[in-house]
Amino acid sequence: MSARGSSIEADVFGNCAANEAGNRYGLIVLDPPKLVQRTDQVDKATRAYKDLNLQAFRLLGPGGHLVTFSCSGLLDEDLFQKVVAGAALDAGREARIVGRLHQASDHPVLLTMPESAYLKGLVIEVV
Repeated sequence: MSARGSSIEADVFGNCAANEAGNRYGLIVLDPPKLVQRTDQVDKATRAYKDLNLQAFRLLGPGGHLVTFSCSGLLDEDLFQKVVAGAALDAGREARIVGRLHQASDHPVLLTMPESAYLKGLVIEVV
């Protein structure tokens, strides 16, 4: 490990829960695959997003940052934020949004298809 730190690249579904051996991190980036293909999958996907973010909040050290994404167009930004907020609350962590991320302009959003605004991200600081 260098003096500047180290990084771990792992499967988001397997590594968070398995890594709770007291390790704390300053930065966690969650970028899971698309979890919602159809509207009837939204409830199941929100549970998965909450579980992933809950594990991440438990692994962050004080002052740590979570950068969390959803690329599911059928899950709107407001619901995604509520899911992440619920995860922070369940983890007993006070956190604040310090940035919002969206898809680049080369992925335009159709006015007639709001779900084409598929990529959403939050930069969160644990207080």
